[in-house]
Amino acid sequence: MTNPPFEAVVEAHGALVWRVCRALLGDADADDAWAETFLAALRAYPRLAPDSNVAGWLVTIAHRKALDSIRASGRRAVPTAEVPAVAAPPGGTAADHDDLWQAVALLPFKQRSALIHRYVAGLSYDEIAELLGSSPAAARRSVSDALANLRRHHQLRPDRPDPTEGPS
Repeated sequence: MTNPPFEAVVEAHGALVWRVCRALLGDADADDAWAETFLAALRAYPRLAPDSNVAGWLVTIAHRKALDSIRASGRRAVPTAEVPAVAAPPGGTAADHDDLWQAVALLPFKQRSALIHRYVAGLSYDEIAELLGSSPAAARRSVSDALANLRRHHQLRPDRPDPTEGPS
C-alpha cells in the first residue's frame, strides 16, 4: 500500500492545519506557518509509513512551526505601518467569535496549545501530551485550566452585567 499523492493530503488536511496555525499564532503569522508546515511535510512525505495518522503528523509539524515562529518573533523588527485588512479564512470566518479568539490568544502557550489541539485539531490527550512533552494527565489539566480561564474571561467582560448586582 502506498501513500496518496501529496496534493490529496494538502486538500484533505489543509484547512485543519490552517486553523491550528491561526489559533496558535493569529492572523499575521498563520499563512507563513501553514506554508512552512506543508513544505516540511512534502520533504518528509516519501518516508511516511502508509498507515500513519496523517492529520496528527501534520498537526505535530504545524505545532513545531508555530513554536519556531513564536521564538523568531522576539528577533523580528516591530512593524510601524498600519496593518491591512486580512482576508477571511477558507471555510468561514471567526469574526463572530473575535472576543473568544482574543481570550484564547491571551492564554499561556501550553494552555492555548492544548486547547487548540484538543478542540480544533481533535487530538486525543495522549497525542497532545506527546506534542507538548508532558503526560496525558498534564495535557488534560492544561485543557481544563484553559477552559476555566476562558469561562472566567467571558464572565468578566465589561459588556456583560455583573451577576452580583441586582436589576437597575
